[in-house]
Amino acid sequence: QVQLVESGGGLVQPGGSLRLSCAVSRSIVSIYALGWYRQAPGKQREMVARIISGGNTNYADSVKGRFAISRDTANNTLHLQMSSLKPEDTAVYYCNAVDFSGAFFNYWGQGTQVTVSS
Repeated sequence: QVQLVESGGGLVQPGGSLRLSCAVSRSIVSIYALGWYRQAPGKQREMVARIISGGNTNYADSVKGRFAISRDTANNTLHLQMSSLKPEDTAVYYCNAVDFSGAFFNYWGQGTQVTVSS
């Protein structure tokens, strides 16, 4: 089992920055993949950024060069640094963990709202 708790969302003006954090309930070193997803009203949930256990990262094309995902293994925390935010980045952001224990298991946090508006 993996519990995930997001924080850091809020209201920011276009062009601004926010840093999301995800507290993970156990050592993240042993987790296969960690990532951030988002869901805007009326849209499907989409992958924003993820990091695989070996350190490889993937980003959605829409956030490349603006967002950066990172892991703090000492504190079992996942971060998403978001810069140059746009109104279209407005969504609920979810932390995700994919763990392998004989099979792959997906875990989700409760989500944190990010609103980009002037």
